Amino acid sequence: QVQLVESGGGLVQAGGSLRLSCAYSGRTSNYNAMGWFRQAPGKEREFVATISSNGGTTYYADSVKGRFTISRDNAKNSVYLQMNSLKPEDTAVYYCARRAENWRTSAFVNDYNLWGQGTQVSVSS
Repeated sequence: QVQLVESGGGLVQAGGSLRLSCAYSGRTSNYNAMGWFRQAPGKEREFVATISSNGGTTYYADSVKGRFTISRDNAKNSVYLQMNSLKPEDTAVYYCARRAENWRTSAFVNDYNLWGQGTQVSVSS
């Protein structure tokens, strides 16, 4: 059974950086687009970034463009989210997700059918 496991969250001051990792089991996931989403208390889950199966295409939410970078290493069955210049409004639980049977990027939550357990990112002002 394929699983996604996130790591790398924590508490950081505004302006700082964190790198999130998502390890997935099952080599077939290398053929799927992957995404990062986040959910703050009392808010809906929102799109952050997505990457195509071969890593050649990426897409970001406007709120993180220029600050966050998504990447993947299919040899290591892993996806990463480098987060720089963090702001208090970036505070949320961050989730890694695998798109259902599709290599193309997507910003829509419903296009993803496998989710990790989430990792907390807290940014203090």
